[in-house]
Amino acid sequence: MKIITFEDIKKLNMSPLDCYEWAKEVVQNKNTTLLPPKISMKPDIDGVFYNIMPSVIPTLNRAGVKIVTRYPKRKPSLDSNLLLYDLTDGSTLALMDANFITAVRTGAVAALSIKLLATDDFKDIGIIGLGNTARATLKILLALFPERNFKIKLLKYKNQHQLFKEDFNQFNNIDFCYEDNADEVVKNSDVIISAVTTIKEDVCSDDCFKEGCLVVPIHTLGFTNCDLFFDKVFVDDIGHVKHFKYFDKFKECHEVTDILTGESKGRTNDKQRIIAYNIGISIHDIYFASKIYEMAETTEEIDLKAPSEKFWFDF
Repeated sequence: MKIITFEDIKKLNMSPLDCYEWAKEVVQNKNTTLLPPKISMKPDIDGVFYNIMPSVIPTLNRAGVKIVTRYPKRKPSLDSNLLLYDLTDGSTLALMDANFITAVRTGAVAALSIKLLATDDFKDIGIIGLGNTARATLKILLALFPERNFKIKLLKYKNQHQLFKEDFNQFNNIDFCYEDNADEVVKNSDVIISAVTTIKEDVCSDDCFKEGCLVVPIHTLGFTNCDLFFDKVFVDDIGHVKHFKYFDKFKECHEVTDILTGESKGRTNDKQRIIAYNIGISIHDIYFASKIYEMAETTEEIDLKAPSEKFWFDF
């Protein structure tokens, strides 16, 4: 059994386009996988949980379990690991860090939804929540559309908006601006990406969302008002959103997989307002883990003392 650490994964220097293709492959083949509901255990310790997410991917001959834990006083409070198995004989292939995987697979799946569901000429992007997931999403979009000029509106938060911009200094096709409130981030944006992990209320009123916009609330928070009037809702997995407050009031709901398999047409005109709930499911993690394991198997022993190339963003 290999032990593959956070640093080991960084040393492999995956490309943004590789991650996009992996996301597309696993989403397209979702219906061939086994994806039971997440198990969430909350011991009698304030704020602590253990989330266990198993899945099986027959097309790769892989199975796996991702475990996410939260301890509020720990830094960072969230931590995740992953066990990867050979489906053929049940052997344990690897124990892997899953924090890196979570950030890049989530960004890749969000970028896939944007490519599939945004208007063809989208260029104005609003971003709320400026952590590594938002960084990964934008880096993959820039790899997908290297010739397109983008205007990126960032919601100010402490100094995070400045650090976010600095991480993209090497790109000359981005015009950044900072906004003091979420209303201004959302207004006139073709795509709104939210990666906030804590929010109690919807971020803005209905009239802030222009016709044709796409909203991607990566952690599902802050956009319940959109559920009531947006034209279409797309999700990773129907079973994971049935508990949503307004699930029964969605005008139309499909899985993103349905677009890739031809069961849904996705966007059908430039006026439709669409929301894509990419909450992340364990088959994404297991698929990425399998690809990373294959890369590690075919890569010479990694020298952790050697300077590493900078990945897409600093953790």
